[in-house]
Amino acid sequence: MGLYDALWRAAEQRPEQRAFSGPGLGAEGVSYGALHARAGRWAAGLQALGVGPGDRVLVQAEKSVEVVVLYLATLRAGACYVPLNTAYTATEMAYFFADAAPTVAVLPAPEALAAHADGCRCLTLEALAAQLDAEGEALAPVPRSAEDLAAILYTSGTTGRSKGAMLSHGNLLSNAQALRSLWGWQADDVLVHSLPIYHVHGLFVALHCAMLEPSEVRFLPRFSPEAVLEALPGASVFMGVPTHYVRLLDAPGLTAEASSGMRLWVSGSAPLRPETHEAFEARTGHKILERYGMSEAGMITSNPLEGARIPGTVGFVLPDGEVRLRSEEGEPVPEGAVGVLEIRGPNVFSGYWRQPEKTAESFREGWFITGDMAQIDETGRVSIVGRHKDLVISGGLNVYPREVESVLDTLPGIEESAVFGVPHRDFGEAVVAAVVLKEDAYPGENATLAALREALAAFKVPKALFPVTALPRNTMGKVQKNQLRADYAHTFGEAGGTRS
Repeated sequence: MGLYDALWRAAEQRPEQRAFSGPGLGAEGVSYGALHARAGRWAAGLQALGVGPGDRVLVQAEKSVEVVVLYLATLRAGACYVPLNTAYTATEMAYFFADAAPTVAVLPAPEALAAHADGCRCLTLEALAAQLDAEGEALAPVPRSAEDLAAILYTSGTTGRSKGAMLSHGNLLSNAQALRSLWGWQADDVLVHSLPIYHVHGLFVALHCAMLEPSEVRFLPRFSPEAVLEALPGASVFMGVPTHYVRLLDAPGLTAEASSGMRLWVSGSAPLRPETHEAFEARTGHKILERYGMSEAGMITSNPLEGARIPGTVGFVLPDGEVRLRSEEGEPVPEGAVGVLEIRGPNVFSGYWRQPEKTAESFREGWFITGDMAQIDETGRVSIVGRHKDLVISGGLNVYPREVESVLDTLPGIEESAVFGVPHRDFGEAVVAAVVLKEDAYPGENATLAALREALAAFKVPKALFPVTALPRNTMGKVQKNQLRADYAHTFGEAGGTRS
């Protein structure tokens, strides 16, 4: 069964159920029947634009119900959905555009990529909606198997080249069905949705769980503590990243009374600090449920709905999934020891789009090598203790230092650089960089950061640059980023709050 078939069948059972409510959606909101009827017309329109099974529909657009309709229409047409962060610059977008080779691209400024179109239809979301809403007849869902490609999610690359994780209908559906069961999803649940919808957490985890039931989604354009608190009355589920919980704790309106109707608070995309766990429980009476996942597999582990949710752990592997620990050389590690986490199961992707060598490097004996360092206790509970891959997670978004370094090192006055993360109360980690300067050519920090913003999405741009005479290296010449992280750990204060 294809993913869309499962979502559509759920909607057919309760077509009058409200799917979306929230700002700009009126008193009645949008029903599941109306949502899928519109998706059917849009699927016919996509087909008329030349989109066939397996073709890519690339989308960079601000969060809206129309984007969700486009996602469903793409699945219904048998095509592959390619969502992209709205913060990506034109330079970054040119790479994604060329790599994905879409048949249709939805962009805020289509003219900016006109030179790369090569037969692709490039439109704004508004123009596309006007065209597709004119369709009279709905397209019947194109049959898709579990192995067929449903989406490509681009991840930042350790070498600077982003990789497109290929997710099948089976990958996404198995994950959604497992989470629906594990988290006890109910027809009368109401999800407060304030996440972006260009990544796993907001698009796949949150929306798929709600749509499979189906249940109501209070659809907020973006996160703010005020908007979330206003949406809480009558709601039962919230999904966020650690930054969201830190900001909610700063809001006086977060009280036990305000959250009395809630049954589930979920956190992911980055580690949640134990003190945030404790402060949230003290304020609300609720324990946050922390889970662990990635673009290549959706959700991998989850703390239990019933039972202990232990701060600092990410719970147990999902049903039908498997986890194991290996050394960097691929050898089993002793019980209780730290090792590289490897996974396999129906949720794990098939590989990276057009990168067979990178795909081969990422698997060992059929197990995907996550790059995260973990421990597994005698009960099977997983704790993520670090990252083997050189990754910074800032505000729930992944930043690979090599991508930033590859741009930094080309700028005037920069001899070489080392990008790394340091603690930050709000973002979890802040991206910063140590730079060796060519003193006579360096234009200054402000000019350098401005140049970075031209080439990189804002969340990747370092929040501080530290001029150094030389980067610390070991005897083999490798930059010692652990030393840099220790040296600059208090850049944003003891608690990572403000620049010291």
